[in-house]
Amino acid sequence: MFNRTTEVTEKFAAGRAKGKNIQPTRTMEEFVAALKKPRIAMMMIKAGKPVDIVVGEIALLLERGDVLIDGGNSLFTDTQRRGKELEETGIHFVGMGVSGGEEGALKGPSLMPGGSRESWEIIAPIFRKIAAQVDGEPCCRYMGPDGAGHYVKMVHNGIEYGDIQLICEAYAILKDILEMQAPELADVFAEWNKGELDSYLIQITSEIFRKIDPDTGRPLVDMILDKAGQKGTGIWTLQSAIRQSVVISTINAAVEARVISSRKEEREAASKILPQPRARKFTGNRTRFVDAIRDALYASKIVSYAQGMELLRSGSTEYKCNATGALR
Repeated sequence: MFNRTTEVTEKFAAGRAKGKNIQPTRTMEEFVAALKKPRIAMMMIKAGKPVDIVVGEIALLLERGDVLIDGGNSLFTDTQRRGKELEETGIHFVGMGVSGGEEGALKGPSLMPGGSRESWEIIAPIFRKIAAQVDGEPCCRYMGPDGAGHYVKMVHNGIEYGDIQLICEAYAILKDILEMQAPELADVFAEWNKGELDSYLIQITSEIFRKIDPDTGRPLVDMILDKAGQKGTGIWTLQSAIRQSVVISTINAAVEARVISSRKEEREAASKILPQPRARKFTGNRTRFVDAIRDALYASKIVSYAQGMELLRSGSTEYKCNATGALR
């Protein structure tokens, strides 16, 4: 392994990597020299210019037949460009979507590699082994040529944007209309996670409601600044959908909600001119209302996923990505 910051490499080697088959290196040259041929080098760095810089540096050290993998959240068109730029060198360039977060890094991620068939044959034995396993099958399939892997990951992130926004809106209704507090909200989401809404996001939402801020003793969710950010993959998904004439209204609304959220100062100024109407005291059947919100959330998720899948289907024609593999 190699990191530009030597202290980071040394800390990792002395900590989590200690006693494991991980060889720390101090320079790019030492890193490449330590790899067996055909070399397989994987980058996990911030998308954009940093990727171009590292590709330019390491390409001078790699040889024909080696494989260079970008495991970051790169824009798929950038991956297409980089792959073409490396063609004459004989170095295989793979753009691979990686999903799973910190837990995935430790227990196995979902991997979405895109590149030449030849490069896939070289890396498949390794990455199918380290990927998460579901029903005995690795969460790693060949997504198609050049930028297909990053295209699938982009749509995956867009669908997740929609998922998160739908959960936020369900939370807002339960909190503002039923006046539920964090402990009751945690119970509701935990119950939902036992049924058709069973998912990682619903599970962690329930767990978040139970977290207490150590400084105030109040639920942590009530202390978080209501100002969301985004890394760009949601916007890229919208741009692709427009180019491909595919409607992804739920994902679009989710991205716009984040934009509005980020403009907190303007929202606060507007609220002084246009005060929000007070919610009426709810007098109906609370159980039925909660069930209705659950059903609405489930139906909305189906719509959001269907829109995302249609974008993938369109992409399978436009960019030759393996939509069938992406859905399994």
